[in-house]
Amino acid sequence: MIGIEFEEPKQEVCECCGNTTTRLTRFVYRDGDAFAVYYVLFTNGHEDKFAYSLIGLGDWGEGAEPEMRTAFAVNIWDDNDNWAVTVTDKAESPWSHVEFMGKILDREAALDHPWIKYVYQITDHIVAEDKPVMEFFA
Repeated sequence: MIGIEFEEPKQEVCECCGNTTTRLTRFVYRDGDAFAVYYVLFTNGHEDKFAYSLIGLGDWGEGAEPEMRTAFAVNIWDDNDNWAVTVTDKAESPWSHVEFMGKILDREAALDHPWIKYVYQITDHIVAEDKPVMEFFA
């Protein structure tokens, strides 16, 4: 069973348009154990209505290093009343410089990775349980 710890959203002004940008940090647990961390970024009023995400999976225990984790760059959007998820290349991620989440895989490697099924499982929870994301797409 997956549970999510929801931190308070952080908001700032978008440099390109002056609208509100929201940043989320979430901690994911599976059967009570640390399982993943994800970031989400979205901006109200942008023409392209995407929630950019970075999902880090692997060892989150005490003393665990970023080298023990793998990260997946993902875009989420509402495609005519259906959720759509696209795995992207590292360079397309707002967090392409972040090392804490683990090595960020490019699309082809990510889609071949055995943990990709967990990425999709987590995105299902994001769109069903993460209130700021749900409100963004409402």
